[in-house]
Amino acid sequence: MGLEYIKHQNTQFVKQGAARLGFDFCGISKAEFLEEEAPRLEKWLSENRHGEMKYMENYFDKRLDPRLLVDGAKSVISLLYNYFPAQKQNKDAPKISKYAYGQDYHEVIKNKLHEFLQYLKEQIGDINGRAFVDSAPVMDKAWAAKSGLGWIGKNSNLINKENGSFFFIAELIVDLELETDGPIKDYCGTCTRCIDACPTEAIIAPYVVDGSKCISYLTIELKENIPSEFKNKMDNWAFGCDVCQDVCPWNSFSKAHQEPMFTNQNNLLTFSESEWQDITEETFQIIFKKSAVKRTKYKGLKRNLQFLKTKKP
Repeated sequence: MGLEYIKHQNTQFVKQGAARLGFDFCGISKAEFLEEEAPRLEKWLSENRHGEMKYMENYFDKRLDPRLLVDGAKSVISLLYNYFPAQKQNKDAPKISKYAYGQDYHEVIKNKLHEFLQYLKEQIGDINGRAFVDSAPVMDKAWAAKSGLGWIGKNSNLINKENGSFFFIAELIVDLELETDGPIKDYCGTCTRCIDACPTEAIIAPYVVDGSKCISYLTIELKENIPSEFKNKMDNWAFGCDVCQDVCPWNSFSKAHQEPMFTNQNNLLTFSESEWQDITEETFQIIFKKSAVKRTKYKGLKRNLQFLKTKKP
């Protein structure tokens, strides 16, 4: 068997394995330095668009070159996993992002990635690889776009032409040479709905988000008090924000996920405003034990709820 045939066969194993584990889309890129991203990332950091997310300044080289993360890396396998819910939250209550309705995606997706890597080793043989899901210095949106899973929209989210943007992005970086997929064109066109709708005007220019103004940053990453300039601008979001995705026309194609672990099991979505405001630390620990909401901790959630309640004079 020739090398090209083996490469093709291994690529088929990758695509089949991804589908078998429930990933909605799978694309492959050559593991190399992200030349176009480097100046953009440097500029974004130098303008302090990352606010207090100082970890974004760490491992600059590793963020841009997967070969520094995995010895002998040859391919980046990018994967999308749908989280768009069929469930709706009580519209009068403080809001949480759709990705946090069910169990923490880090755990759910990471387990699937380890299973995926094991499957590839069984099919192909001993390969070296690492799994990533929003928890290491990997520019997941850039890799997903590079492998044709979508394009980076004006809200800086990856948008898939078939199903919109409510996806978790994950990667396997492997020392396996595979057939690569190319990028697709940008289909945002002249649309500015995400820019116009952002409650805090965090999308300061098409494709540029000031992270320090983003509601997701203010309710999750920021550890200090939320600046008073954002009073009455939070659109009742207590954890994260979906506004720029909700208004995106491409999300009219979103289909409800089929992952039981992303379905809310504890009546959280029916909570009234008073139930949210009266939540105790004990209740918080029970309800959010397996949820991404635990990232903001009880103190952070109470701060967010209090901030929503206090109106600017």
